[in-house]
Amino acid sequence: MQTRRTYSLIVALGFLLFAGVGQAAPLNILGVDDLSCAGWSKAKENPDQRNIQVVWMRGVLTGHNYAMPSQQVSSISSGTIESYVNGYCAKNPNGLISDAVFRLSDDFSGRNQPIRK
Repeated sequence: MQTRRTYSLIVALGFLLFAGVGQAAPLNILGVDDLSCAGWSKAKENPDQRNIQVVWMRGVLTGHNYAMPSQQVSSISSGTIESYVNGYCAKNPNGLISDAVFRLSDDFSGRNQPIRK
């Protein structure tokens, strides 16, 4: 029950992330405690923490689909998300996993445009 509630909360936060993308206000990222690639790498040792991060990213992708119905991210496995973020963080060790999932949404939705902040 607790896992389902946590999953629902993370999906809702991901949805809220994209709900206001078109507004001029700066993007306020509501995410996991540590959005750094270093935190992502460290979480590999803790399957529960890694799962929370991936579920949050799935929520972000769901928010993208809600906000951009003409550019949907199709079904994507958690393994594909992890692999993509691993590659992003290998190239950008000082980067953020939030930027990685935004880039993933661009690549997998066909949008393929630069990240706008």
